[in-house]
Amino acid sequence: MALTKLRKEIDRALGQPVFDLTREQLVQEALANKEGVLSDTGALVVRTGKRTGRSPKDKFFVDDETTHDELCWTNNQPCSPEVFDKLFKKVLAFIKEHKTYVTDVYAGADPKYRLPVRFVNEEAWQQLFVKNLFISNEKVPADAEGFTVISCPSVEADPAVDGTNSETFVILNLKEKVVILGGGKYAGEMKKGIFTVMNYLLPKKGIFSMHCSANLGTAGDTALFFGLSGTGKTTLSADGSRALIGDDEHGWSDDGIFNIEGGCYAKCIKLSEESEPQIYHAIRENTVLENVIIDENGHPDYDDGSLTENTRAAYPLFHIDNAVIPSMAGHPDKIVFLTCDAFGVLPMVSKLTREQAMYHYLSGYTSKVAGTEVGITEPVSTFSIGFGEPFLPLQPLVYAEMLGKKIDKFGTDVYLVNTGWSGGYDKGARIKLKFTRAIVNAILDGSIKKAEFATLPIFGLQMPTTCPGVPAELLNPRNAWEDKDAYDKTLQRLAELFKKNDEKFEGLLPEAILNAGPKL
Repeated sequence: MALTKLRKEIDRALGQPVFDLTREQLVQEALANKEGVLSDTGALVVRTGKRTGRSPKDKFFVDDETTHDELCWTNNQPCSPEVFDKLFKKVLAFIKEHKTYVTDVYAGADPKYRLPVRFVNEEAWQQLFVKNLFISNEKVPADAEGFTVISCPSVEADPAVDGTNSETFVILNLKEKVVILGGGKYAGEMKKGIFTVMNYLLPKKGIFSMHCSANLGTAGDTALFFGLSGTGKTTLSADGSRALIGDDEHGWSDDGIFNIEGGCYAKCIKLSEESEPQIYHAIRENTVLENVIIDENGHPDYDDGSLTENTRAAYPLFHIDNAVIPSMAGHPDKIVFLTCDAFGVLPMVSKLTREQAMYHYLSGYTSKVAGTEVGITEPVSTFSIGFGEPFLPLQPLVYAEMLGKKIDKFGTDVYLVNTGWSGGYDKGARIKLKFTRAIVNAILDGSIKKAEFATLPIFGLQMPTTCPGVPAELLNPRNAWEDKDAYDKTLQRLAELFKKNDEKFEGLLPEAILNAGPKL
């Protein structure tokens, strides 16, 4: 295979490269470089500085003849080839003069569809992150044509000169197959950068790329869990009675599903052995802990969010005892859409029709609550296409149509599960995890289908009237409200927010999908 012109430039520019260190060697390099310290479990604890999460305003796609008519520019930022070239030259100048860590890995567990990726990292701990998050147990041919990612946190942009929004930049050049990152250490940008690339490439091969977790039952039944941050995607898929396929990113081909990654990037805030034992015990040697506070004995305080609420652990999939490796499985029997409805008006669970599934996939609804951001004093609705809009470069209907075709072909059942509030935000309470787990169990074992169903007004959602392990009176959300008129008004208000969000799809979606939403 022929390497791209820019990949050849990158390879020639490497002045002091260190190739393919093991995880253990990278930990030692990071300690020697004073990039981090060890916790009492042997995890490498690092801090990412000013950037403790993704910087969506600093992420760009090169707008050229390849991408101009393909990408959805309503939710993706363009930059000119000239802006990319200026920053690319800065990055090349840096790697010529400094030590870098280089490794080749795969994105995609299925050998038929995997993507070779070369990572060039300024910092050893970021290279360890790459080893943990991607598939690094197979040798990648030196001439494999894939993507190259260069991460140099010390290289900062000058917005006035370089045309960026800040000193931080994440630029994807899809034509030249290069991603460059600078001005920030948050490692999640590398992970999501390649996920974005896969969301561009896989649909062209007829593969539905998905922002979801996945697990496997003992009978070989596969389940997918879609959801935005805080809805329980990782928690609910990490089930000791089922095998973990992956916690975040997957592809669905004609052969089945496959994990795009080789590791997990779990949130750590409020983590405990009791609530999430699999994740808790996965944090051991060679794990990267981002922005977690440790005491003088190296013991993590997972309740301490003083640096950020977005504390993270990056570990390889084999740190989970019941992980599926290689992480591939058959076609999903069940899909669960997770939403944290802080308004407290959506049912704990409802079964979706094909059109409703496509509609709620495109809506990607959840809600932020008071205290999560400055100025938020009541629930704020959030809509994110595909439950992962920042990572979807193509037009939304491309992904929604693939979902609809998969449902048709494989008869997959789709459910909407509310992990948010019951009884209203002010006077109600967060739905208990034990109830949500009972609902998920009923979905996965099929027992929920034995229930009778009632219809939620306005939204037209089908709610079961009974579910093992859940008080029947709570399954209809109106019953949990003392003030029924207040419930009706709040349900109407949420429906109006959905319809307002629908405006961005006018003229783009078939009426059958739009009509599957709430009716005012």
